[in-house]
Amino acid sequence: MSGRPVPCSPKEIGALFLFEELSAEQLGRLCAEGRVELFEPGPVYAEGDPATCFYVMIEGTVVLSRRVGADDVEVTRTSQRGVYGGAMQAYLGDRVQQVYRNSMRVTEPTRFFVLPAATFAAIMREWFPMAVHLLEGLFFGSKNTQAAVGQRERLLALGSLSAGLTHELNNPAAAAVRATAALRERVARMRHKLAVIAEGPFSRDQLANLIEIQERTAERVGKAPALSPMEAADREDAVSDWLEEHGVAQGWQSAPVFVQAGLDVDWLEQVAAAVDEEILPGAMGWLGYTVETELLMDEIADSTTRVSRLVDAAKQYSQLDRAPYQVADVHELLDSTLLMLAGKRGPGIRVVKEYDRTLPRVPGYPAELNQVWTNLIDNAVAAIEDAGGEGTLTVRTARHDDQLLVEFRDTGPGVPPEIRGRIFDPFFTTKPVGQGTGLGLDISWRIVVDKHHGELRVESVPGDTRFQVLLPLTAPAADVPSPISASEEPA
Repeated sequence: MSGRPVPCSPKEIGALFLFEELSAEQLGRLCAEGRVELFEPGPVYAEGDPATCFYVMIEGTVVLSRRVGADDVEVTRTSQRGVYGGAMQAYLGDRVQQVYRNSMRVTEPTRFFVLPAATFAAIMREWFPMAVHLLEGLFFGSKNTQAAVGQRERLLALGSLSAGLTHELNNPAAAAVRATAALRERVARMRHKLAVIAEGPFSRDQLANLIEIQERTAERVGKAPALSPMEAADREDAVSDWLEEHGVAQGWQSAPVFVQAGLDVDWLEQVAAAVDEEILPGAMGWLGYTVETELLMDEIADSTTRVSRLVDAAKQYSQLDRAPYQVADVHELLDSTLLMLAGKRGPGIRVVKEYDRTLPRVPGYPAELNQVWTNLIDNAVAAIEDAGGEGTLTVRTARHDDQLLVEFRDTGPGVPPEIRGRIFDPFFTTKPVGQGTGLGLDISWRIVVDKHHGELRVESVPGDTRFQVLLPLTAPAADVPSPISASEEPA
């Protein structure tokens, strides 16, 4: 895209604030090696194209825009003489990818002084060597700092997640160890009780009845109904009274176990009718051990299942055994992230899931989307804790036109309007020194917007802050981009 060449006047370009301190010889060189072009309304250059020229507006109106998802978002509109754009980092050479960082168009006939990128780079290094060194140090120093801090942030996040996962794994593992020890004790008592029964005056038919009752009791344990505390207490009183009336010693100790297993007085009456009265206390003791062993095995199964679920969640969260780019179920990613971060939430934070399970899977980088969920959930939890530690985190999914919406809503104090426009900037943070790097939202922005061609936006009032992630439901026609890293230049 180029305009119509028009004469270049050293005096006219010397009046622009960018060149006002240059000598007549330098202005002459600019006009000799550069050119003035007149552009009719329309595009001047497009974001992502090779940056071949440096543009300085002499007169007219210019509009700069950035690509966000499928839309061009206007960021600047001005008629100020001397504004510039284009290949502004040409002096950095091949060390930086030389492409236009935005799109430029004009809304009326506009004249530009146009300098080829190679010429601009040579003039900068020749005329302003100290300034170029300072600019290079600022650019690469900031880039290296961002990479180092980003790496540190990822290590801190990994350490925090590891601590949380260890805590979550410890609870079911310890429960399984305790249940196993108790089970070993109960089995030993069962062996002792079996020896007592074998030595007693029991007939073959009585033993057969007892074993049949034992089998039916074990089956009933797995079907035990859930009782309210009041119902359980009433049933325990009734069972305890029945056991004492039938000569079972310490029935008040056995009653809670029987009730937990779903046994009631009617069941005990069936047992009493099936065995002789003289062996009823021994039969009840035998059934008590049976019930306890079944309950302990259920506890062990539940604990090991929880451990397995946590391991699966860790694999889902890290995506260690999966391709970087794939079609993924957003709800699986959200659930795994919430589970991994469960240890970081205080007891006063309630999580509400409002999922639209009819939504299709989306193409993308699941591991990096998990990083986005982590950052947004972490911020929401911090906001609620700042408000006293009591509140609700709501995670919602829905269809929004041709995009999938993932919304994180918290009841924290909100984002003040004066900083709302800066929260996605690199290194911007409201947290105390040492507690925040200011890269979480910047990385999230680049993953969602630059990597997945989606949108990331925030709406906030006190008590209702919503971070919304919009992801395309279909993969872009262009080639799949390379993975984002914290060391890349901010968009």
